[in-house]
Amino acid sequence: MPPEFDTLEIQEQFEEVIQKDDKLGIQDFLNSLNISDVAELVHDNEDHAGQIIASLAPHRAASTFKILDVSDQKHVIHCLPPLKTAELLNELPADDRTSFLEELHTEVVRELIKLLDPEERKITLALLGYPEDSVGRLMTPDYIAVREDWTVQEVLDHIRKFGKESETIDVIYVVNEDGKFVDDVRIREFLISPPEKPVNEMVDGRFITLNVHDDQESANQVFKVNNRVALPVVDDNNVLLGIVTIDDILWVANEEFSEDMQKMGGTEALDEPYLDMPIFRLFKKRIVWLIALFIGEMLTATAMSHYQNEIQKAVVLALFIPLIISSGGNSGSQASTLIIQAMAVGEITLADWWRVMRREIMSGLLLGSVLGIVGFLRVVLWAQFFPAIYGEHYFLVALAVGFSLIGVVLWGALSGSMLPIFLKKLGADPAVSSAPFVATLVDVTGLIIYFSVAVLFLRGHLL
Repeated sequence: MPPEFDTLEIQEQFEEVIQKDDKLGIQDFLNSLNISDVAELVHDNEDHAGQIIASLAPHRAASTFKILDVSDQKHVIHCLPPLKTAELLNELPADDRTSFLEELHTEVVRELIKLLDPEERKITLALLGYPEDSVGRLMTPDYIAVREDWTVQEVLDHIRKFGKESETIDVIYVVNEDGKFVDDVRIREFLISPPEKPVNEMVDGRFITLNVHDDQESANQVFKVNNRVALPVVDDNNVLLGIVTIDDILWVANEEFSEDMQKMGGTEALDEPYLDMPIFRLFKKRIVWLIALFIGEMLTATAMSHYQNEIQKAVVLALFIPLIISSGGNSGSQASTLIIQAMAVGEITLADWWRVMRREIMSGLLLGSVLGIVGFLRVVLWAQFFPAIYGEHYFLVALAVGFSLIGVVLWGALSGSMLPIFLKKLGADPAVSSAPFVATLVDVTGLIIYFSVAVLFLRGHLL
């Protein structure tokens, strides 16, 4: 049965039970579905979103809520009565609750925090106190920590007692009597070890930790290269504060990818889904970059005015302006996209700038040569059929176009590859060196290259 039919069938069944207004029937129906299917119902039925979440058991409600889009989460909270809201927020894992609250206005957060139990309120305020985009905002205090002087049997007893409240029990964290982190041990090791074996004999020192003030993006890189489902988070004194799990890191990676894609498209990052963002806010996100790019493109007119005498003497040169600037812009856009993506996944660091430059010089020369030959042949062959277009000096025009393409494509490749690295060096986001930005830069400089080469080849003939 295709997934589309499944979704349609679930929607039809949901409409039937809603029309009957049978609370028990609604609960039974929702409890028979997967969490992802319930989340889909919430998204597709705004008028009943609050009723759907309120009909679920607290644990299933929290599991559904945390996979919803932020806009759907806000709508659900708006629809739920205070008691159900309090129940839902208290049931949410601390890290997911913090991620949701940081998307809200301060006044709303203040009111929602009042609904939390004292212990949950303390945890939430502590997590919200860490810098935005830090690992501290992602971590959860729900983990299993054991003492290094315990035995395996004591550890297993502790897991049976408190494991249900933990985010994950795949890894057990070992601390000393002061709460300082010692090591992490996979639960498999405890299950296959003799009950009387001391924990301190199982530690091997092969651990990786995150600092609570680390950037979330750097934590993402750590997860990528270390194949872990969870990592411990410590403070500057090595005290274990919490853990970060892979699901939170995947969420961060998705957010970072979305932001980078939007910035590379020449707009500010959207903090809401596109269809949920008010038109005026969407306008503000886009207009700043459009104005900046427009002003940049105005320099193209300035460059052309500088060479207006050459254009008047050889109008044929104007025919190739779109060809030249588009080729340079395309080359720069390609290079910037490749470098930004490589930097995002950790393939390139600032120390690799010289290697990148060398590769782009070679790539730019090769790409420019191919386009230059195509441009040269285009002029020469076209002149054989339409000699009046390019005149008697068509061969020199062809040479000017061909060599200009080599120079412009080479410059585009260098600009597109070096600009993201330069911005990273300054502490800025490389994604802002987007394809439109690079294309605008190369448009202006490409014209200068083109007319300089044209003057070199055509002086004494057309110029």
